[in-house]
Amino acid sequence: MPALASHRKPRTRVTRVRTTAPALGITTAAIASVGLLAQSAGAAPAAPTAPQPTVEEVQKKVDALYRQAGTATQQYNLAKEATDQQRKSVDGLLDAVADRTGKLNEARRKLGNYAAAQYRSGAVTPTAALLLADSPQAYFDQNRLMDRMTERQRMDVTDFEKQQTEAAKKRAEATRSLESLTESQATLKSSKQDVQRKLAEARDLLSRLSAREKARLAELEKKREAEARRKAEAKAKAEAEAEARAEAEAERRREQAQADESGTEAGTGTGTGSGADTGTTPGTGTGTGTGTGTGTGTGTDAYAAKAEKVLAFARAQIGKPYVWGAAGPSSFDCSGLTQGAWKAAGVDLPRTTWDQVNVGTRVATDNLKPGDLVFFYDDISHVGIYIGGGKMIHAPKPGAYVREESIYYMPIYGSVRPA
Repeated sequence: MPALASHRKPRTRVTRVRTTAPALGITTAAIASVGLLAQSAGAAPAAPTAPQPTVEEVQKKVDALYRQAGTATQQYNLAKEATDQQRKSVDGLLDAVADRTGKLNEARRKLGNYAAAQYRSGAVTPTAALLLADSPQAYFDQNRLMDRMTERQRMDVTDFEKQQTEAAKKRAEATRSLESLTESQATLKSSKQDVQRKLAEARDLLSRLSAREKARLAELEKKREAEARRKAEAKAKAEAEAEARAEAEAERRREQAQADESGTEAGTGTGTGSGADTGTTPGTGTGTGTGTGTGTGTGTDAYAAKAEKVLAFARAQIGKPYVWGAAGPSSFDCSGLTQGAWKAAGVDLPRTTWDQVNVGTRVATDNLKPGDLVFFYDDISHVGIYIGGGKMIHAPKPGAYVREESIYYMPIYGSVRPA
């Protein structure tokens, strides 16, 4: 029998396509695209970078920071001076409290002795004391003694109350003084931090400059110093001319005085020959022009002598470093140097520029003499010692040393003659 044909449909083999890898590739590409888009979107609104400050701007900023540090230094000096004074006051008050406490304890001891004696003797009525006495006279003698003892007790009680009041008063004063000392110490700490912050900011600005910018800054500084020197030289020339005029005027007055003296002596010879009324003829014009300039030299000479000591001290400090808050002997700030210099001449100046500017007599810049103090900036945060010729000796700023410099290097506030 022939084989029957199969009626089953032939099985169609379907080739399955792997979609896993392509799907992963598409997903990765999509994520990458989204990431790029996100980056593009985030980068679009970014703020532009701030322009770098110019060297001139940095110079102005650094100068301002140094000046602000100078002001903070004076605040530090003021707070330190107040703290030192307050500490001395507290020490004195604590000593007074201890003394009063000792006196109070002594008064308390006396009262304690009286109380103990009364306890031991017990309370006795006057009638019982009379009956128990050896004689009426003995009673009256003992009674007068007790009266005196009672009066002394009253005085001791009064003294105890006084000592107690005084001790409480001194303790209260000491407490207030301690509170004031704490405030002064807080101000001192704040001023110190302010100085350090300003100086750190200035150092940071300078450290960011490139070598080329630092060279440019040095060039600007040289120009500034040259301009200050030019003004100082002009002042030195003016001072020399004024001194020459003063010497010429003094010489003219001396010659005039000599001429007047010669005129006084003329015509005093004895007349000879016959005739009446022979004799001497009194000279005329005697005494004219005398006494000029009297009384002006003593004060000037005294100030010049003090100024010589001031300048000798200041010159001896040249080369020592500026350190804010320092008043010698190895380092100075500006007002510490001026204070030390005038102390060498026997004149005590306050510690800060703000107080030093109020000492002595104000003088114009055109009338400066060696030894005068020259103050700078509107806030009076710097001071130097005038040495003549438009120059001064001063402790300039952190990183610098005591040196001579033109007074025109900084804007002048005013000047004083301390003595």
